[in-house]
Amino acid sequence: MQNDIYVRNFSIISHVDHGKSTLADRLLELTGTIEKRKMREQVLDSMELERERGITIKMQPVRMRYEEYVLNLIDTPGHVDFSYEVSRALSAVEGALLLVDATEGVQAQTLSVLRLAQAQGLAIVPAISKIDSPLAKIDDVRRQVAKLLAIMEEEILLCSGKTGEGVESVLKAIVERIPAPKPASAKPANSGYGDFSAEKSPEVASPSLGKPPPFAVLPLQALIFDFQYSDHQGVIVYLRVFGGNIKKGDTLEFAMSGRAFSALEVGIFAPAPQPVSELSAGSIGYVVTGIKEAGFARVGDTIRQKGSKTSILPGYAEPHPVVWASLYPESQDNFTALRQALMRLRLSDSALSFEEESSGILGRGFRCGLLGMLHLEIVTERLRREFNLRLIVTMPTVHYEVELKNGKRITIYSPALFPEHGDVQKVYEPYVEAEIILPAEYLGALTTLLYEHETKAASTDTFSEGRMIIKAIMPLRELMRNFFDKVKSISQGYASVAWEMRDLREAQVTKLDILIADESIPAFARIVSEHRAQGEAVSAVEKLYKILPRQLFAAKIQGKALGRILSSRTLPPLRKDVTGYLYGGDRTRKMKLWAKQKRGKEKLKERGKVNIPEEVFYKMIKSE
Repeated sequence: MQNDIYVRNFSIISHVDHGKSTLADRLLELTGTIEKRKMREQVLDSMELERERGITIKMQPVRMRYEEYVLNLIDTPGHVDFSYEVSRALSAVEGALLLVDATEGVQAQTLSVLRLAQAQGLAIVPAISKIDSPLAKIDDVRRQVAKLLAIMEEEILLCSGKTGEGVESVLKAIVERIPAPKPASAKPANSGYGDFSAEKSPEVASPSLGKPPPFAVLPLQALIFDFQYSDHQGVIVYLRVFGGNIKKGDTLEFAMSGRAFSALEVGIFAPAPQPVSELSAGSIGYVVTGIKEAGFARVGDTIRQKGSKTSILPGYAEPHPVVWASLYPESQDNFTALRQALMRLRLSDSALSFEEESSGILGRGFRCGLLGMLHLEIVTERLRREFNLRLIVTMPTVHYEVELKNGKRITIYSPALFPEHGDVQKVYEPYVEAEIILPAEYLGALTTLLYEHETKAASTDTFSEGRMIIKAIMPLRELMRNFFDKVKSISQGYASVAWEMRDLREAQVTKLDILIADESIPAFARIVSEHRAQGEAVSAVEKLYKILPRQLFAAKIQGKALGRILSSRTLPPLRKDVTGYLYGGDRTRKMKLWAKQKRGKEKLKERGKVNIPEEVFYKMIKSE
């Protein structure tokens, strides 16, 4: 055995809640990366929200040592809303550990992340997790994975992140089956990695560690796959070095923007940031840039030596928002604070986009593009917790192409800006192709649900023993209308859904306005199917009637669509006993006070403004 350090770069990919974080804990423990006495559950999930919800939101790199090898792991999210995070992580590694839950088998998101890894040309190491569970169906799941990957069942690993069983075999398989890093020139144009030999290629952490790999002398090429912002250190870029090396004090530049900077610190994740003397070819680590302005660093950019003509590495596709929602500060005094918070959040969440907009009622705010409803929930919650902001959040929507009767065609990202019903000639909306995997006994209930969500089943096949896979075409609008939760509900939690964007198709939709005290509230406007407009109006008005605090005057709540009022309720005023302090005497004294109170309420009804607390906006965008 040569006295060298050998490198393997990999990610763990799976469906949500299939045990990625738990297995990562055992890998860190077994390799001695973290002392046993310092271990805790979900050690790589550093955000408070991740630990609360038990899900991974942000990818997290970490370096481990196993025997003579250096293993660079990038832990990835499993929820479909964060598939962009997964794609970024996969562009920085040579292999992926595909994890499948022994109690649930292959799920829809398993297929989705597997396709991402295969598109990158990565080596796939399949493993079945949670084999210690009494509900484990190891033989059945093993057959599913073998069929999916067209491999022998004996090639599939068995492990338990909870007990540690089989984790040693996982480490050995990572070393044996995932290829060593190769020069960037080995990557084809589609960002895959082509053919690899399994021979060991040493990483040069310092000249004394042994013979350098053939690509260590190449010009510096490092791919940015993530970054964060520090008040003291500025932008910190997370990168994978494909050629050359980076040392503290090197003068570097972002290839796309041309902005030069000095490497104030270079380091690795172990799992906390740990400074090192240099990052060499094949390494995954970080560089402190000291840049405190936004916009210079971007995911997918290449870092190279200043003035170098080194080519730009194939990066990632730009994330495309699928859901739009507007955020307004509860007080306009906090508008600047909201802008700064979004800019800061953008540095750690590249899929978030925003631009300023204004409303006559809500004031100045920002229209945000997001990857899904969970992404919206996470962003708003982080703004509240990390930046102490109180927000008004509008009803989320997808984008629409609207052809007006005057021949003009416009793109709409906000329900409040949707044209009036009489001005619209045609509307086009985005469609998606969804894959649903569920037990066969729930197929009837799913068929009913698909009909309710304007969905057409394109194909139905047997996926494995007792399980079906349904491919369906549906409006993105309907997918975001609690479709995930409803599929889980009808299948008692056994079904899963993954989806991909398709084309624009004609839609029969209209704007539903919510009026309170005869004033339209833009935050409550939504786009609904014309045939469901009546039901949606009644539902929205009834929900608002229950959660809106009573005012000092009677407030009418109305739902308006298709050019007319479809639903109406009147919220009764708060009543104060203005005669409570009186005793005895003539009744006319009380009557005068009642008459005075009535006149005051009439004035309030004409001039008063309804106060809508922040929590009402949040409750209105929650699940039906």
